[in-house]
Amino acid sequence: MKFGKVEHPELIDFTIPPDHPDTAVVLSKNKQDGETKIFVGCAKWNRQDLKNFYPRGTKDELTYYSTQFNCIELNATFYRIFPPDTYEKWYNKTPEGFKFFPKMTRDVSHLRRLNDKVYEVADRYLEVTSLLKEKLGTIFLQMHNNFDPKNWDRVERFVEYWPKEFPLALEFRHTDWFTDETVSQELYHLLEENGIANVLVDTAGRRDLMHMRLTNNEAFIRYVGANHESDYSRLEDWVERLDAWKNMGLKNIHFFVHQNLELESPLLSAHFIEMLNPKLGTNLTIPRSTLSPQKDLFN
Repeated sequence: MKFGKVEHPELIDFTIPPDHPDTAVVLSKNKQDGETKIFVGCAKWNRQDLKNFYPRGTKDELTYYSTQFNCIELNATFYRIFPPDTYEKWYNKTPEGFKFFPKMTRDVSHLRRLNDKVYEVADRYLEVTSLLKEKLGTIFLQMHNNFDPKNWDRVERFVEYWPKEFPLALEFRHTDWFTDETVSQELYHLLEENGIANVLVDTAGRRDLMHMRLTNNEAFIRYVGANHESDYSRLEDWVERLDAWKNMGLKNIHFFVHQNLELESPLLSAHFIEMLNPKLGTNLTIPRSTLSPQKDLFN
């Protein structure tokens, strides 16, 4: 994941901005009963990408991955809609309680850019994705960097069309969605009124995407490590912010760990979960890795 990559991450201020003032309001209005549900995972399970993660002799990567993590951010579905039996195999290979958070196909977001022809594609996508049944988490739609607020009508039509039985999160990357106060308020209102999560992206070169504005009772966070020692302290800061949101009533935390070069995402995830468990009172599995602790990550 090279989006937001910079040559000198040591020069970036990674401080998490203060909450948007309406985040507390949203959490107050969308209170839910029960315990906070926390899912932490990587973007993919390929052995080639996640070096030093799979033990020698691992025959099925997804099966092993799902013993270490309780979810996956399923980026593979961005590139194509898989045949039905693929989703059925994914479902059968993973244990009870595991969740898939699939990315909407690029035919909808990047190629057709939410035009009038995307709805048939979206229906086909949902038809097969629904085969994941109760293991289907929030689907997320990521728009192209140059998809700007001039396309507001397309966004509004798509949101109104989207079947509410499928949880949805939206990720916008054009600066004007967040820097233009009028536009951002209209966007947040649209998402809030339709129960759609506002994706937070924490990456080095696009700090403008750290809007810290939740639009429902879900924090959908895509964290991008810079392959730099600061990756650790950044994760520690996120534990503190999530704890604060939990105390404000947040019940759904979906946190996905990437790197610009996907080498040690499982190791970063292990560090994150190790801090998260005692702070938030959870008992998530701490992923194992064939790498040593932090000192080996950047040497």
